[in-house]
Amino acid sequence: MDKHPLVSVIIPSHNRGWILKEAVDSVLSQDFRDFELIVVDDGSDDNTRDVLSPYRNMEQVTVIHQKNRGVSAARNRGVDSASGEWIAFLDSDDLWLPEKLSAQVEFFRSNPDALICQTEETWIRNGVRVNPKKRHEKPSGMVFKSSLSLCLVSPSAVMMRRELFERVGEFDESLPACEDYDLWLRISCRYPIFLLETPLIIKRGGHEDQLSRMRGLDKFRIQSLKKIIEGGVLSAEQSGAAMTVLKEKCLIYAGGCMKRARHDEASYYTQLAKETKFFEKTWFLSGTI
Repeated sequence: MDKHPLVSVIIPSHNRGWILKEAVDSVLSQDFRDFELIVVDDGSDDNTRDVLSPYRNMEQVTVIHQKNRGVSAARNRGVDSASGEWIAFLDSDDLWLPEKLSAQVEFFRSNPDALICQTEETWIRNGVRVNPKKRHEKPSGMVFKSSLSLCLVSPSAVMMRRELFERVGEFDESLPACEDYDLWLRISCRYPIFLLETPLIIKRGGHEDQLSRMRGLDKFRIQSLKKIIEGGVLSAEQSGAAMTVLKEKCLIYAGGCMKRARHDEASYYTQLAKETKFFEKTWFLSGTI
């Protein structure tokens, strides 16, 4: 294999020995072969080392073990170790169909100015296929405003040019969840994220260790929205849309905190919503938005 493959595939994993092999094998079964696979074991204490042992002598596969630092740190470690021009991620509980990489490589060859794209996906929950709701429909192109309320980009579906990380930064390691939502906002406010309408990944859910099952996820989305609004990278229109969603999420989250008697936390997010409403109104009256 070329020492510098075209695509670097990164699988982060923590205590997913029960399902990890299927993800790895779905990468190794790709009909496009110019890739390297980097599996980052993020401090697993299950049978992950035994599962990965048969792959250690494969030229295309690199296995990295690190102390448990979270999925963002694991993905970043993979990116820092990658040598490919393009980066593709696969979550350890998802699967790729054999044509996934070849379809995206062909898309980029036909669209040389494109920097990132994702494919459609098939959802499986507890072994049963389910249909995404309308609000989960993936847009294509400049998707920033569509992506504010809900993450509409799937890490397992993405392929992106490596240089994007140099432009917008890597995954935020301070976020225990919604780290992908945070990155896609930083990308989509500046660049189009294109969609290949063929479902080429199988997204599996329903198991207890899914980050998306964590309570209070909007807390981390609020953190991401606040950060990008204060970062000075948004247009006036984008800032206005982001502030509207931030205000909504703050009020909803504050209401949840009140129900659980977390009064100090509720007060903070209520005040943040008021401040956001004030700045939104000020910008509107000044003609900025």
